Amino acid sequence: MKIKFLSLILVFFVVISCGVYSFTGASIPAGVETFQVDYFENQAGNRPGSIVEPGLDREFTLALQDLLINQTNLNLVKNGGDMIYGGQIVEYRVSPMSATSQNTASQNRLSIKVLVNHINVKKEEDSFERTFSFYFDFPADVQVFEIKETAHKEIFERITQDIFNASLAKW
Repeated sequence: MKIKFLSLILVFFVVISCGVYSFTGASIPAGVETFQVDYFENQAGNRPGSIVEPGLDREFTLALQDLLINQTNLNLVKNGGDMIYGGQIVEYRVSPMSATSQNTASQNRLSIKVLVNHINVKKEEDSFERTFSFYFDFPADVQVFEIKETAHKEIFERITQDIFNASLAKW
């Protein structure tokens, strides 16, 4: 009985000494309780070779909000957040990746690039403006609209996790 009690006390002190820590790897700065995710406007059509995908801006904004809600104990607010995420989708491109002996594409790549402006109101030295990107490869005989849902999900998971790591996990 004494060993169980002492073990429980030891575990309690270890948890208390960890401070503000999330098991997802987030290191929430002191005083940070809220975050806001501003609308990520789709500016991809302004770049040569890039196309505008309708609804991509809303999908990405919601994906980032969902990740932060699920991996932190911060509260989402519309205005006045302690941490503010904003930016633009600056590239949405389909490119051939490998060719066949007949000089046709055998594989294509869908790439998405997002410019993120992260402001940490409580700890300004953690603020940054940075570009994040990822891609999804698919067979050339498949149309983009056929793989769009799967591709967006995979790309968004990677980009939003990279944003999370850069802003909260400091990776």
